[in-house]
Amino acid sequence: MIAEKSAMIDAGGIPMKKFIKIILGIVIAIIVVFGGYLIYLFASYDRLPDNLTLKPHNQHNEVLETNKTYRAMSHNIGYGAYPPSYSFFMDGGKYSRAYDKKTVEENMQGIVNTTKDVAPTLAFYQEVDQSGDRSQHVDEVAWLKEHLPTYNSLYGQNYDSSYLFYPFTDPIGQAKSGLVTLSHAEITSSKRYSLPIETNFNKFFDLDRAFTVSRIPVKGNHELIAINTHLSAFTKDRSVQAAQLKKIFDVMETEYQKGNYVMVAGDYNHDVLGNSPEVFNTSKKRETWTHPFPKDQLPAGFHLPNGNLAEEKIPSARALNEPYKKGHTYTTLIDGFLLSDNIQVKDLHVKDMAFQYSDHNPVYLDFSLK
Repeated sequence: MIAEKSAMIDAGGIPMKKFIKIILGIVIAIIVVFGGYLIYLFASYDRLPDNLTLKPHNQHNEVLETNKTYRAMSHNIGYGAYPPSYSFFMDGGKYSRAYDKKTVEENMQGIVNTTKDVAPTLAFYQEVDQSGDRSQHVDEVAWLKEHLPTYNSLYGQNYDSSYLFYPFTDPIGQAKSGLVTLSHAEITSSKRYSLPIETNFNKFFDLDRAFTVSRIPVKGNHELIAINTHLSAFTKDRSVQAAQLKKIFDVMETEYQKGNYVMVAGDYNHDVLGNSPEVFNTSKKRETWTHPFPKDQLPAGFHLPNGNLAEEKIPSARALNEPYKKGHTYTTLIDGFLLSDNIQVKDLHVKDMAFQYSDHNPVYLDFSLK
């Protein structure tokens, strides 16, 4: 009788052997599901080919001129998901997706209004979702084209990710996202170049990277080479970031040697001031995306203009570990322009939007072609 009782467990009187089988079945099911998901991730992973020709959409064929002032703007729009109250799980925050579709649409309209206020000749946007669970499936590429109809446009895909089932309680899901370049001048041709990325499992976290190269005619038989990019943020392998920069530098140098004007705009995930923690009075350690930009490695004939940005003390990006609190949240300056020295800088500013529509403020540049 005692032996018979010992073969039972108190909770519900389930026989011990049956209980073990149930637990074992659950464990096997978890392993099968997890293994199947890993197979899905690797089987569905795909990168676009390098040196891919893109098709610009031109409304008009204006040509740029020398010795005339133009304006360029660069803005990482954070796929329309980041109002000041937002924090992001990969930064140690709370959320993985935009609150709702209305929030994304409000942020996108704010970004459009900001663009109209800045009134750039050239606008470079990063983290623009064509489709994504994280951005509530708002087509932001179409949104920019529709609400800024006076611009010629180009879209270059960064990545088309598999469904990412993390965090487990609210997965970030699938996203198709990239780079949008708008121009009042004609874009005659464009290409997308793949950037080096980590090839281990981290490629599913930092996703694919690329840069687009747009050719814009300048009177006098030359071209402005307008490059739009967004470098890796969460990789801890700094050699990957170095390789990404080198590939862009090589294209810059080749085009400059042809006599062209070269402008690179984007989110470099590098401190473009070099001393942003000091400028923005933060004692926090540098994040992986805030190492100083290696200005000494720029090709001959290029520079990274800073103007009075250090004196103005307006950051271009904030950390997403918490809702934005001015004077408390970690801020830095990681967005800007790389220019060939045949482009003259007239003015350079960060527009202080207090991170109202994105985790980035736009940077804008007044320039002329010599």
